[in-house]
Amino acid sequence: MRGKIAFSLLVITVLLAGSIYIPYPRARLSPSAVLSMRIMDRNGILLREVISAEGGRCRWAELDEMSSHVVASILAAEDRFFFIHPGVNVFSIMSAAVRNVRKGGVVSGASTLTQQLARNLYGKKRTVFSKIYETWIALRLEKTLSKEEILEQYLNRVCYGNMAYGIEAASWLYFDKSSADLSPAEAAFLSSLPRSPRRLNPYRYPGRAKKRQEHILERMFQLGYLGRSEWSRACREPLKILPASQKFRAPHFCDYVLEKSPGDRKAIRTTLDYGIQEKLEILTVNHLAGLESNRITNAAVLVLDNRTSGIVAMVGSRDFFDAFHDGQVNGSLSLRQPGSALKPFTYGLALEKGMTAARILEDREVHFSTPGGIYRPRNYDKRYHGPVRMRQALACSYNVPAVVLSAELGPDLLYRKLRQAGFQSLEKNPGFYGLGLTLGSGEVTLLELVQAYASLARGGVYREAEAVRCFENSEHDRGFPVQGNRDDSRSRRIFSPQTAFILTHMLSDNDARIPAFGYNSPLKLPFPCAAKTGTSKDCRDNWTVGYTPRYTVGVWVGNFDGSPMHNISGITGCGPLFRDVMLLLTKTDSAESFPVPPDIIKADICPLSGKRASLLCPGAVTEIFMRGTEPGELCALRHLDIEEKRGKAIPSRSITGTGLHIIFPLDGDVFKLDPNLREKYQVIHFKAFVPEGLSPGQLRWYLNGEELGDFAESHSAAWRLEPGTFTLQCALNRMGKGLLSDAVRFDVLR
Repeated sequence: MRGKIAFSLLVITVLLAGSIYIPYPRARLSPSAVLSMRIMDRNGILLREVISAEGGRCRWAELDEMSSHVVASILAAEDRFFFIHPGVNVFSIMSAAVRNVRKGGVVSGASTLTQQLARNLYGKKRTVFSKIYETWIALRLEKTLSKEEILEQYLNRVCYGNMAYGIEAASWLYFDKSSADLSPAEAAFLSSLPRSPRRLNPYRYPGRAKKRQEHILERMFQLGYLGRSEWSRACREPLKILPASQKFRAPHFCDYVLEKSPGDRKAIRTTLDYGIQEKLEILTVNHLAGLESNRITNAAVLVLDNRTSGIVAMVGSRDFFDAFHDGQVNGSLSLRQPGSALKPFTYGLALEKGMTAARILEDREVHFSTPGGIYRPRNYDKRYHGPVRMRQALACSYNVPAVVLSAELGPDLLYRKLRQAGFQSLEKNPGFYGLGLTLGSGEVTLLELVQAYASLARGGVYREAEAVRCFENSEHDRGFPVQGNRDDSRSRRIFSPQTAFILTHMLSDNDARIPAFGYNSPLKLPFPCAAKTGTSKDCRDNWTVGYTPRYTVGVWVGNFDGSPMHNISGITGCGPLFRDVMLLLTKTDSAESFPVPPDIIKADICPLSGKRASLLCPGAVTEIFMRGTEPGELCALRHLDIEEKRGKAIPSRSITGTGLHIIFPLDGDVFKLDPNLREKYQVIHFKAFVPEGLSPGQLRWYLNGEELGDFAESHSAAWRLEPGTFTLQCALNRMGKGLLSDAVRFDVLR
């Protein structure tokens, strides 16, 4: 026995002498191997921590950043002679060696903090030879590093259980605070864990850990690290240990970031705002709860900051952990048919070809010969609406005018524009998609849609969305910005500022969308907001995408298994959630208006012909134009020809312009009282064409056979709306004598 002890002492002496000449390589002490990757939101909130190569989570902290109680507690718990010994405690080793020889194995290590650090660096097997090797490394560490550096290395590498390595990671895991803020009781509790992280696991054996903490506090008092009052207070302090739950925030977004980021980064500061993300996740769950009867199981929401192209929020599904409904599928990145959500790009092409928002487009039954047979586009409401202005065709999302326009422009041109706008998922040739491309016959992602719509919000400039603000290589690296999409050289213009503004103006025109969506649709917001809905074939996908000057928001609802929804459309499926998201993002009192680019002018046009309005037109509307495209020709009752195309019964004398006829309202018109507006303000103006040579002062108006009164020197008469069915005529003298117009019938609904 004495021989073995003597041999051990001889080996230690040799190692001590050898360590003087062989310092430990500092390069091997780099924290990169143990640091875990942290993904944070823009404000530094931890979203996810990816385990390191060592299989744990570690945040490096410098010694002077830790609470002084951390150092005191670990010295009291593990090595009170740390600042005295040269790396090994010879007396402790001799005592341990005697006990080990008697027991025939290693039962006591007597390891100093330096030796424990050495064991951490080179494995943890407890044998005689490993003990000798550990001692040699410890002596070399003492030769290479200062005591403070050794202590910092130890406190950042030692295991505190539950995959937490280092005091900083342990402090955040158990107490949700930095090690700089630990109290004596908390520091002593954490210092109790390295002795045996598994046996003292506070989640499984809280009593054992607490008993060990009390022992360490007693040692701190005995060694003078704590005064009596401090020690007494620490013993009474209740410990608020966080429950054993893994932080896993914004899971779809974190997966997206990991796919886009290099693997050697230790901290990633992202563009996401977790405060907004958390609220949108709640909104999504609540919204889907109201759609269960429509056979809808999932939704996705994406928010982009138009100024920076940064992703503010990404809700990929209802519940990431819902395996039954494929919750780990990211709806923001899944390929789906976008329905009518692609139409604005068709109309943008038309505007750039010199067409205007006042142009009259045909909405009637048409057919096209295609390689696959005869193609007959249909509107969502299964009706045709006759000649309509481009503004109304886009706002009401009529299918037929969009297809007719696409055929006129050519599907190849639309395909190239969509690819330029970032729709890289459209990988087939243009012929594969055909004329149906404008109606969403191709498959795209929600992210691509949001990126493209954000281009319109920026005045026609496309930038790819980005998720990362900066990378950090270490805990104390301030980080460097990602050079990418915010660089102007990486941007590209897809539309002129004037085209983008006119599209925005049409998409934010609530009056223009009333015929299809009603006055109080979810798209009507108390601030400027351009929006478009989409519904794919067989109601498998619903979309609403829109933007304010600050944010672009995209919403999708549907089922990841591709099953159709029941009795739902883009406005009803996504619209309410889109509205809630926009209201959350935009404060009404600080809402911005879309900036007007140069060379945008206004002109009054006839709503039936699209030409400059005359006094004979049935009301004029103000339209916006790019300078040089405004109509120059005055409308000379050519709207009557358009009404013929609508099927109106107009007498032949009206067409020649020589007879008396009513030009507003038109036969078959329907009006509706606004419940929010006082009835005395709900007035329409009857208008008539009076033949040349006759004075309008002779004009009389008759409603349901009763004369309304004398409206001298005017072609019109004001009448307050009231519910009912009415027949209107006008005459140039008493009823039944002279020139009499044809009767016009209209309804007023309450």
